[in-house]
Amino acid sequence: MLLSMAGRVPPGHDDLATIGATIDEAAAALAAAGFDEPRRRTRRLVATALDLSPSEVFAHPERRLSEAQWARLGGMLRRMLAHEPLSRIAGRREFWGLEFLLSADTLDPRPETETVVEAVLARLPRNAAHRFLDLGTGTGCLLLALLSEFPQASGIGVDIAPGAALTARLNAERLGLAGRARFAVGDWAAAISGRFAAVVANPPYIATAAIATLAPEVGEYDPHVALDGGADGLAAYRAIAPDLPRLLAPGGLFAAEIGAGQAAAVTAILAEQRLPAVDLMPDLAGVARCVVARRQG
Repeated sequence: MLLSMAGRVPPGHDDLATIGATIDEAAAALAAAGFDEPRRRTRRLVATALDLSPSEVFAHPERRLSEAQWARLGGMLRRMLAHEPLSRIAGRREFWGLEFLLSADTLDPRPETETVVEAVLARLPRNAAHRFLDLGTGTGCLLLALLSEFPQASGIGVDIAPGAALTARLNAERLGLAGRARFAVGDWAAAISGRFAAVVANPPYIATAAIATLAPEVGEYDPHVALDGGADGLAAYRAIAPDLPRLLAPGGLFAAEIGAGQAAAVTAILAEQRLPAVDLMPDLAGVARCVVARRQG
């Protein structure tokens, strides 16, 4: 009914317009479409659509929906059935405990990218006036997460997409970090000068031919420029590495997300620039997800 009635609460059927009944119907639709954990997904959808906490959704299945709420849920369910991620539907994503706005020009930040933030936190003192550089900043999530942890630090985020740089700037303003963060449009670090305590990046690392095999939630909704790493997935690392010796302060860090199985290749690219890798950090699944290199001296 939620789909077939084009989003309108059916007159005379108020019992169908409760949170509990809506969850039952939407979960059945997701299950029939082959989605895993349909009830968990539906509860998150309902919580997002109604601006409720998950506990409120769980605790009040008898709560009735207005016609506007019913219509909004119907529209969001259609988008979810088309494999659009809930974060894209809502236009926001939580990363490092902070809420980031998304746009069509930004990658949807994912939990494994937090290993880059963890790598820098583990290796630099918190109370110092560090300068950070975030290459391919997207939403600004890496730079802004670092600034939230380093109260005296400042930084620059660079993205080739003007829309991404704008989104990152909006996120900095929303998080109260705009005074310490600047964003620019550019081709990696080509127009950047100065020295940085850390350069961070989550560059595109999917081989071009593999993009067609990605789950639709990724391949159809993340911008391809943020996914496509060239024929072998390593093009961005080759582009970034030559600039690192001039950008990193003595002892400065480079921390970047890498794809599964890319650790040896990325380490070799950095070694060509005399930047020895000092660590490989795993994600929660145990996959090497972040390479950390340090400029000597």
